[in-house]
Amino acid sequence: MKRIVEFCAGNTSYGTDRALRPLEEQGLCSVIEYGCLTSCGQCDQTPFALVNNEEVEAPTAKELYAAVLKRLRELETK
Repeated sequence: MKRIVEFCAGNTSYGTDRALRPLEEQGLCSVIEYGCLTSCGQCDQTPFALVNNEEVEAPTAKELYAAVLKRLRELETK
């Protein structure tokens, strides 16, 4: 089953889009950008994404990439 990573266009100011696109390029998941994920407070404060509808956040986009990758690996073992 292919995993889905979603992020908000409003969160791209943190570099979220550039950090997460490589996951899709590597075939690890589908990455989908939405105009809004209705998490405006969080979106304004920190890089975050949804991994199969579960929030993952980190202080930087680079750390978000690592956190999302970790979560994807955890899902593989389930």
